[in-house]
Amino acid sequence: MLRVEFAGALGDRLAARLDEPEAENGVYALFAHCFTCSKDIAAASRIARGLAERGIGVLRFDFTGLGHSDGEFANTSFSSNVGDLVAAAAWLRAERQAPTLLIGHSLGGAAVLAAADQIPESTAVITIGAPADPAHVTHLFGDEATRELEERGRVQVSIGGRPFSIGRGLLDDLRSQEPAQVVGGLNRALLVMHAPGDAIVGIENAAQIYQWAKHPKSFVSLDDADHLLTRSQDAQFVADLIAAWAPRYSGKRLVR
Repeated sequence: MLRVEFAGALGDRLAARLDEPEAENGVYALFAHCFTCSKDIAAASRIARGLAERGIGVLRFDFTGLGHSDGEFANTSFSSNVGDLVAAAAWLRAERQAPTLLIGHSLGGAAVLAAADQIPESTAVITIGAPADPAHVTHLFGDEATRELEERGRVQVSIGGRPFSIGRGLLDDLRSQEPAQVVGGLNRALLVMHAPGDAIVGIENAAQIYQWAKHPKSFVSLDDADHLLTRSQDAQFVADLIAAWAPRYSGKRLVR
């Protein structure tokens, strides 16, 4: 595993990790973590390691203002997250090879769907527990905090037991997205993975993404996994699925 840094969409230093396979295959993936999470969350690290063991290099990074990356989270938006992904792809393109696979967990799934068109080498997108509409995450703020955000332009909220300062720009940007148009015009192979019992992002989101998407598209149930894939076997299952599905669309035969 290699620690790397690059400039994000807002010019801040972003911290990243590159998990590379022992056998070089020329297949790289870009991984986007969940909302307010980090590149080091168990699901991200386990999936990245699992894919590297199966011949796929994975770059995962902390979005601006999160984890070990610089910048203020309150100044970020969904669009800046997409810009961070494009910047990460540019680093991979320059230092290794542009990513053909884009993988996103939760809101990261919505972000890779939106970023795909700006990463021309990408041939396939994989979402894990992703919301159909990025604005879905606003329910995490709560109605009172959302009203305060609309009135004052900034509010402190608790997400996952941690405090975050949210700016009005994030709310407005989330509400301005056009997910049906994005997914309908993806023009890439799509793998949608979602757990039927996901208590954070309901399974109806996966159904909506799948309905919007054009073929080739696939759906795989994650059975009784939780939203954050906290059990190691669930993250391993996701890595196994991606490794089995990806070669058809990455244009490469993976070395086992």
